[in-house]
Amino acid sequence: MMKKSIAWLVACMLIMVLAACGSGNSSNGSDADPGITASEELVIKASNYEFDKPEYHLKKGVPVNIIYENTNGNHGLLVPELKLQLDIQNTSKVIVPDQVGEFEMSCSVFCGSGHSSMISKIIVEE
Repeated sequence: MMKKSIAWLVACMLIMVLAACGSGNSSNGSDADPGITASEELVIKASNYEFDKPEYHLKKGVPVNIIYENTNGNHGLLVPELKLQLDIQNTSKVIVPDQVGEFEMSCSVFCGSGHSSMISKIIVEE
């Protein structure tokens, strides 16, 4: 009986974490039109419990092709304010940041014990 209760609790917590990763809809970034050509490219690499840099810099109003590379483990990236979510199935997206600021990037795929500390920043500058 105790094992079933613990399993139920863990399943509910996992569902809540996954639901939270998909929520958050802000207007700080805009989806690029399919016809927009990126003038810059940013590659973000993820390995077990870390991104390859603590922060990434973008320019406001400049279209950039974000490319996600999974180098070790199963990860993804999520920046709700920039409407950016990439993983091993969706590896690139062109965005046009339209607001200056610092935006937290987290892993969007539960990857184990270090998942909650897998955080970086995207900084959008003038």
